[in-house]
Amino acid sequence: MDDIVKQAMAKWPNVPHCYGWLGLDARGSWYMRDDKVQAQGTFANAKGSLLKHDKLIAFINRNYLTDDNKQSPAAGHWYFQNGPQRVYVELEATPFIWRVQADFSVVSHNDAAARIQRCVIDEHGRLYLDTDIGFGLVHTADMLLAADAVEQGLWVPKEMLTHDLPSRFGYVRSPKSVQKSA
Repeated sequence: MDDIVKQAMAKWPNVPHCYGWLGLDARGSWYMRDDKVQAQGTFANAKGSLLKHDKLIAFINRNYLTDDNKQSPAAGHWYFQNGPQRVYVELEATPFIWRVQADFSVVSHNDAAARIQRCVIDEHGRLYLDTDIGFGLVHTADMLLAADAVEQGLWVPKEMLTHDLPSRFGYVRSPKSVQKSA
């Protein structure tokens, strides 16, 4: 987390959280979702405006975190710490989108290297990786490399149903939906 963000959190500790305004799609792109977009429905139905500003994207990537306190009502909710405010992220798929490198290592959509712990395939043929930093979907552009890793026996996919993934791997796709029902 950026030092300036930590300083803002200390200076303004009671800023309300923000829900529904930021989304991460299945290709690792960030979307801003204003009131009008949110009124159209879930992130899957109305993504919003694709963020293109490199410095803003880098700032979001550096300050992208999860509430991993199992006792917290926000456990498994991913957010962007924007100064003193948590901006909870609507996930189209998973908290991370993995880019597969030529040596079969992986890097997340927010440029974090990770060590693979297990591989999962769902009923739609989508490939996921559970890593030391979290769970995520393999980017569609990297499926050829991923298939090579599977064929070589480096990754052995375990079959799981898509709807079981969030509870099994401890993430919440729509913090806004959970927050509304609480």
